[in-house]
Order: sequence, then C-alpha cells, then structure tokens
Amino acid sequence: MMLRLLKVRGHSLFPDFRDGDYILAAGTPFPSGKIRAGDVIVFRQPGYGLLVKRVHQVLEDGLSFIVCGTQVESTDSRNFGPVHSDQVDGKVIWHIRQNQYRKETMRT
Repeated sequence: MMLRLLKVRGHSLFPDFRDGDYILAAGTPFPSGKIRAGDVIVFRQPGYGLLVKRVHQVLEDGLSFIVCGTQVESTDSRNFGPVHSDQVDGKVIWHIRQNQYRKETMRT
C-alpha cells in the first residue's frame, strides 16, 4: 500500500475540506476494503487532472462511482460523468485541517 500526502486546493468540498488542508491518501489495496458511498477519493480525470471528491454513489457494476462536491459550482460527475475504478489513485484515510498544524516557536 502506498501513502500520499496531498494539499487540498479549492473549495468544492467546503466546509468539510478547506483550501490548504492536507489529506493522507492510501493507494490500492485500500486498508478499509472497497470504496463505498461517503468515502473521499483521489482520482485522475482527463482534462481536469488530480481531483479529490466524495463518493455519492457506487454504480451497480461496482467499478464506477458518482462523485460530488458540496458546492453548486463544484466540478464533479455532473460535468464529466462516472469515475471508473482505474482512475482512482487513492482513498483518503486521514484529514489534517489547517488549524491542526500551527507552527509553534520554541525558546532554548
């Protein structure tokens, strides 16, 4: 299993994920099994690049997903259709919010 630390850019999953947050994504095989509705995935979409979205629905074939953002203007399956499992780079297993990683100064 490969792990990737990625920085969130954009507001399509606001307020759950904010611009500048970090996510840790696990590659296949996923530690928690199959992708399910509600999971947040990282995938490559032709014409859009690397995206992070929440799975809204797993289609009957079990290999395709309808993904969505939380904002009306989000670029998601409404724009490009279902995401196929071979496009998925990882499943988000940890979310680090901006306010969780304050830089602290130490005096010696």
